[in-house]
Amino acid sequence: MKLLLGRVLLPVVRRGSRGCTGGPQKEVRVRFAPSPTGFLHLGGLRTALYNYLFAKKHGGVFILRLEDTDRSRLVPGSAERIEDMLEWAGIPPDESPRRGGLYGPYEQSRRLNFYHEAVQTLLESGAAYRCFCTQQRLELMKKEALRSRETPRYDNRCRHLTSSQVQEKLAKNLPFVVRFQLPSGAPSFQDLVYGRTHHNVASVEGDPVILKGDGFPTYHLANVVDDYKMDVSHVLRGEEWLISTTKHLLLYQALGWPPPAYAHLPLLLNKDGSKLSKRQGDIYIQHFVQRGFLPDTLLDIITNCGSGFSGNQVGRTLPELLRQFNLRSTSTHSALLDLDKLPEFCKVHLSRWIEGADTRAQLVEQLQTLLQEKYKDVTFDKTYIERILMLRKGHLHLLTDLLSPDFSYLWIRPSVQQEELQRLSSEAAEIGSLVVRILQNSHKDTSLELLSKELKSQLQLLKATKYSTSMKLLRLVLSGLETGPSVAEMLLSLGPEESIIRLQTASSG
Repeated sequence: MKLLLGRVLLPVVRRGSRGCTGGPQKEVRVRFAPSPTGFLHLGGLRTALYNYLFAKKHGGVFILRLEDTDRSRLVPGSAERIEDMLEWAGIPPDESPRRGGLYGPYEQSRRLNFYHEAVQTLLESGAAYRCFCTQQRLELMKKEALRSRETPRYDNRCRHLTSSQVQEKLAKNLPFVVRFQLPSGAPSFQDLVYGRTHHNVASVEGDPVILKGDGFPTYHLANVVDDYKMDVSHVLRGEEWLISTTKHLLLYQALGWPPPAYAHLPLLLNKDGSKLSKRQGDIYIQHFVQRGFLPDTLLDIITNCGSGFSGNQVGRTLPELLRQFNLRSTSTHSALLDLDKLPEFCKVHLSRWIEGADTRAQLVEQLQTLLQEKYKDVTFDKTYIERILMLRKGHLHLLTDLLSPDFSYLWIRPSVQQEELQRLSSEAAEIGSLVVRILQNSHKDTSLELLSKELKSQLQLLKATKYSTSMKLLRLVLSGLETGPSVAEMLLSLGPEESIIRLQTASSG
């Protein structure tokens, strides 16, 4: 590694930065720091949500920071999509690569000078050292440990190199990494969720790499440096990092920096207790957006199965989650996510959106756009679309349900042949004319119940056609389908004018 550590200094001193003044600020600042290696999934959304709620609960700042130092795993466009999904969910960051802020850059790949400065400090104090072990040696050590049924760990060999030995190797331009020297007897710490916690990492692990051979930091160093430089007051992250926190606190101690408070969140698991896997295509937020899910639905279901909120009722919105949120009531039990319950959550939240005037207007706009994409040569009136939504409230799970073939009759007139109707009933023309008269004599605010009652009383008077057959014939005339919503519901959905036009197909026979 030819990069000279400690030679790149910050060009600007930011006023108010804890890294410059040495004193902690009282403002609550939390961060969500994903790796841009793919789509944001439900587990990541839940971590982001807890951070967002904690920040807003305390009048603080929610930061999005991208941990993109593993250059081999980066996915083009992933960083932008992560921020897109947070904005879609209604939990946008206050500071981010897109929004900027006083503590940027917010991508780790653009913050190398911070890490090199910290590494130089650790090298000079003896808390870190250069490791020249080859990849081949490390692989052999790993294989030998596995053969002996032991946990692979680095043997800290290069920790004992003398200064002259190090200089000799540097003179030969031998590649190296930088490792942090784990002291024995690590202290315990107080986690805001798990309580008093202690991990003597030096007894089970070798000294960890903090700077790779390519000059990029590992997570252990980068998150410590960035959290300090960005004045992060609280770190809320998944419990998989709980054991590593001791290493991070030791790094803070070695650098002479005060650490943030830590809260590790229990994992979000499948309902059978298995881990959410990135191979599960249905856990990505992008997947739910494309299918037409509402943000409230996802926020509700990922918090319903966990803790940190009062009660687990279905139908909570973001303001309700914010009002109920209490980090200290978060349990250490894993949260089991039951996606089989999604239809129930969808129905509740979509009904709520349909009830609200502003949110209903948004749904009308969305549905109008979707319809015009599907039926390119047809114009759809907003008033008609709104009536459809009101009539289907409580029956729909997703807005896109209305684009299914079962509801195509709402948007295009079916093609029905007279021969089909005559096969059902010789009284097809009379049935059509009878229903036209009912519609013409009905009040414009006729309810579903009254219209159903009127249809039944009139159609049962027919001599040659059973009531059930009349319903089948009318459903076919109105929708081109043999099964579906009730005839009365179809008539109310289509409205008198459109219904009469379609019924004339039957009455013209």
